[in-house]
This record gives sequence, C-alpha cells and structure tokens, in this order.
Amino acid sequence: LESEQIDHYIKDKKLSAKKTPTGLRYEIYQDKEGVNISSNQRAVVKYTVNLLNGTECYATKDKAEEFIVGKDNVESGLHEGITYMSVGDKAIIIIPSHLAHGLAGDFKKIPIRATIVYDIELIAIK
Repeated sequence: LESEQIDHYIKDKKLSAKKTPTGLRYEIYQDKEGVNISSNQRAVVKYTVNLLNGTECYATKDKAEEFIVGKDNVESGLHEGITYMSVGDKAIIIIPSHLAHGLAGDFKKIPIRATIVYDIELIAIK
C-alpha cells in the first residue's frame, strides 16, 4: 500500500526515481561530477522535508545543517540516500516509513507510518 502511494506520487510528479533494495526511491535532478559521499564523512546539506500530500514538515531555509553519514541520528533512509550524491548534487529522496520514523512518527510534525520526501542539496563534505 505505501509502495503504491509512493509510485503514485512519482507518477504525479513525473519523476524518474530509482528504487533501491530497501524500498527507498531517489532521483538526482542536478548531478555534478564528483565522488559520492560515504560513511563516516560529514555531510553539509540544505533540505526541505514534505509528506506525500505536500505538507512541509521541516526545512533548513538559509542555514545548512550537518550530519555524519551512517552515524548521526537522522532517518536511516537519509543515510542511504545521501550516499548516491556528490557535492553540488540536488536530489529528491523518497523515504518509506520503515526507513523514516516508522510506527511512531517523530512526535512533532511527522505522523505515524508516514512516507517522507527530502528535496536535498549536498553542499559540502567535511
């Protein structure tokens, strides 16, 4: 069911997203030449997080945020999705609930069993 909702979203938005074995979907819509980020590197990112219905949950606005790939407390789907990106890339990463906040949501803006959509830019690797 969730997978069908994601497929419907991709079709609606006319994306050509790739699907990974975990169920994550991603599309790099601005692809710069470069080496992809990997585990234990610090990602500097700007992003917007929406639900499938378009409701915005979080956004960095003008200030970038950082996290260590594979280590920090962000969605497991984000740890996976970012590894397909190099510096300067912009991507849509669609994270199914089991790779996001699961049965609980995040107790703030993300509901129970929600698929989340990152529109993300990898600004730098530190």
